[in-house]
Amino acid sequence: MSVTTSYERERAPAQSSSINLYRAVWRWHFYAGLFVLPFMISLAITGALYLFKDEIDGIIHADLKRIEAQQTASPASPSAIVASALAAVPGTAVKYTTATDPGASTEITVNTADGKRAVYVNTYTGQALGSLPDRGTVMWTIRYIHSLKYFGTFARYFIEIAAGWSILLVATGIYLWWPRQQTGGVITVRGTPKKRVFWRDTHAVTGIFVGFFIVFLAITGMPWSGVWGAKVNEWANGNNFGYPAGVRVDVPMSGQHLNDVAKTSWSLEQAQIPQSSTHDHGQHMDMGDTMAPMDNQSSTPPIGIDKAVARFNALGLQPGYTVALPTTPTGVYSGSVYPDDLAKQRVVHLDQYSGEPLIDMSYADYGPLGKGLEWGINVHMGQEYGRANQIVLALACLGIVLLAISGGIMWWKRRPKGSMGIPPMPQRKRTLYGLAAILGIGGIIFPLVGMSLVMMLVLDWLYMRVRERRAT
Repeated sequence: MSVTTSYERERAPAQSSSINLYRAVWRWHFYAGLFVLPFMISLAITGALYLFKDEIDGIIHADLKRIEAQQTASPASPSAIVASALAAVPGTAVKYTTATDPGASTEITVNTADGKRAVYVNTYTGQALGSLPDRGTVMWTIRYIHSLKYFGTFARYFIEIAAGWSILLVATGIYLWWPRQQTGGVITVRGTPKKRVFWRDTHAVTGIFVGFFIVFLAITGMPWSGVWGAKVNEWANGNNFGYPAGVRVDVPMSGQHLNDVAKTSWSLEQAQIPQSSTHDHGQHMDMGDTMAPMDNQSSTPPIGIDKAVARFNALGLQPGYTVALPTTPTGVYSGSVYPDDLAKQRVVHLDQYSGEPLIDMSYADYGPLGKGLEWGINVHMGQEYGRANQIVLALACLGIVLLAISGGIMWWKRRPKGSMGIPPMPQRKRTLYGLAAILGIGGIIFPLVGMSLVMMLVLDWLYMRVRERRAT
């Protein structure tokens, strides 16, 4: 008897420490789920839809985006297409997007008094098919909902916070899932939907299978966040074009950023645009009927949109590339394309007078940080590995929705009536503080997440104080 008692006494502190750690992890897992799960459902649904953006937009906006392919007919000239777009929607043409395939229309972005509009033109006949507000397609709407852009800058900060808490959710979830002599609820589901254990096991098993995807999507989604993403973007872009100034040639750079004139890869959004040399070109602007000339005294006129597009084609830009049109005497023709294949990403700036490339950059020219970021983003958006990429991430998104729903049902079934059902506080509060200190390291890396962790600690402390006062 004395031997057994001695053994139990020696084992008791270890058991107590394990129980305290389990309670601390469970408590933070609950808080993480309480905060993140509503965001995860929204992000998973909109993200799953956006994986198939081209397919969905091609169906919904078929009258604008799709035309009858004509194998024998020659395409209309770019200047004729722009002129047709301006006849349909008067204004200033600022962007020309080439057809992605023989059955696709050409898109012209026109700046009007009421804002920008995307005008779709038949690539062969030059007939205007109709227009939408710029980035007004259904999939752009889904993308803005996904990124919370509709709700302003402050709301978008929640993307970074939610991503950080999602990682915390997975880390604590793995600890809680870890087998402790049980056989069920590890990779199998016990019971029926009427029982809480069924939802507990569904939540645990689903979480262990989709946990990797949650972490991956959270990390690769961070570049769009308000604070962390902005800082990393600055690091990726350096002082000039995102990488060493003048990767191809040393040219004068303007203060305008690539993201201001055309859709671009994330890591090049803050890249500065070079300037066309104007020392012997006067103030003349003539872009092949896309804009009215500013001055007729130029000795060397601009090459115009027709020659610019021909030059981009000769340089081998993949179909579907966008040309941002120059709007000032020092502006350039900026051709950019970001296809599913990262290796074919390309940004080329042409001098608007000579037609010579000022900068020609492809994915191969990116630095290690730029390459890593763009690969992660491409996979995140379901582009890098074709249909398999889309299907795998779509299934992961469905799993995330199931994870969130099962977690909510499990909590609802286990919570005491009239209570939030917050997991009990560890008997040794030092355990909770130690865990919070570890979490604080992540908070330093992701500042907004760190601030939210502090706020949650304060709220948790206030909650416990109120409970203690009510108990006395």
